[in-house]
Amino acid sequence: MKIYTKFGDTGETALYGGTRIGKDAPRIEAIGTVDELNAYIGYAQVLIDDPDLSELIVRIQNHLFAVGADLATLETHTKAAEFRISQDFTVEMETTIDTLSAELPPLTNFILPGGCAAGAILHIARVICRRSERRVVHLAQETEINPEIIQSLNRLSDLLFVLARTVNFRAQSPEPIWQS
Repeated sequence: MKIYTKFGDTGETALYGGTRIGKDAPRIEAIGTVDELNAYIGYAQVLIDDPDLSELIVRIQNHLFAVGADLATLETHTKAAEFRISQDFTVEMETTIDTLSAELPPLTNFILPGGCAAGAILHIARVICRRSERRVVHLAQETEINPEIIQSLNRLSDLLFVLARTVNFRAQSPEPIWQS
């Protein structure tokens, strides 16, 4: 399989099913930002030695790949239902947030992004997740999309915040406190 096809050389790309759209289209912006998020989460994963957290991050990455596939499949495609994400992973993220939060000291101040390297990268991933969510919301104002994508990204940003705190806590790396 060749990596390059030359089909994108004119500034267009294909969605699942072959529909061609501009590479600057809101749908492609949303897909690309989800991909960027996935890459940063992969970067964080290589910095984490904790097997439980590493396994969780791989599940998150697989979920984000499914989000990208959902976004790349138009609602009108005959196989669209096969690519729609469900709320299952969103529910799993909520449970994980609650479980991880139980081991953390309560927040009494605003914290700054930072801590250990993996914690800092997870904070970067969190803000990219928020941008992904904004791009998907913008897309949803223009066309019909699976509403679960927005909920999933919203919950994922919360999970990434808690993951960053957890990584820092387990590494005994203090969270920088915001000084007003």
